[in-house]
Parts: sequence; C-alpha cells; structure tokens
Amino acid sequence: TSKQMVTTEQIKELREKTGISIAQCKRALEESAGDMAKALEALKAQGAAMAEKKAERTLGAGVISAYIHSNNKIGALVEVSSETDFVAKNLEFRAFADDVAMQVAAIEAANLEELLVQPFIKDPSLTIADLVKSYIQKFGERIEIIRFARFDTSSK
Repeated sequence: TSKQMVTTEQIKELREKTGISIAQCKRALEESAGDMAKALEALKAQGAAMAEKKAERTLGAGVISAYIHSNNKIGALVEVSSETDFVAKNLEFRAFADDVAMQVAAIEAANLEELLVQPFIKDPSLTIADLVKSYIQKFGERIEIIRFARFDTSSK
C-alpha cells in the first residue's frame, strides 16, 4: 500500500480526538489515505488488539473515584486499576475513573458485564469496554474496572 502524505493539521485533529500518540495517529492517517473515519476505526482496532495483548499483565495500582449527582440522591463509587502508579496518578486516568463513576450513577448496571456493554454517556458511539480499550492504548498498559457500587435513595 502506498502511504499518502498527511498534514500536521490532520495528525493534530486525530490526536485531539483520541489522545493517542502522534506517531500512531500519523501511521493510521497514512494507511487510511488521510480518511479520518477510517483512521479512527484503525486506531480502535489497534486498541482492541493492544488490550488483548496486555490482558495477562498484573494490575498493581489504581484509584477509587466517586460521583454524587447534583440532587444528592444518586451516587457511585468505582475502583479502576492500572499496572503502575505512574498511570494511576495521571490526571487523564483519574478523569477516566471519574467518567466511569458518572456512568455508573447515570445508568444502573447489575454487574461489570452489563456496565461494559453500555453506551458511554459522553459519547454513545463508544461502549464502556471501547472506552477502557482506548485508555489501554493511550497509556500502553492494562487498565481494568475492578468493581463499582451505585447508591440511589429515590428507589426506597
């Protein structure tokens, strides 16, 4: 396949959309002949493959995140793990954990399997599993939602 020259603006746009490294964004755009949608799909596929490769790695760090809805009637706690403290302390990782907590509060899930197949409330084109894979790709290490709890006083 012949690789097409892509512009710095295209690479920057894809990086802003995904947070993935400039090199990966450039490669995906070159291989998709500058087609942004195809490049996004290619990166998503790479993220899934990367997640599979890292599935056996040990989780040694993580964070607990909480979300309380503005009405103070619904709340959630989630535990999200990573391999290293370096990632666990990263602000983007913490924002990811906060997003998962908000998701848990917003849409009830009976278990982790149910949570992972839900459309992400901030971007319904992604499932929570897709979101996890995108962060595995972004950080280059295994990331996993370990457990969660949802509290709802209005259901009593």
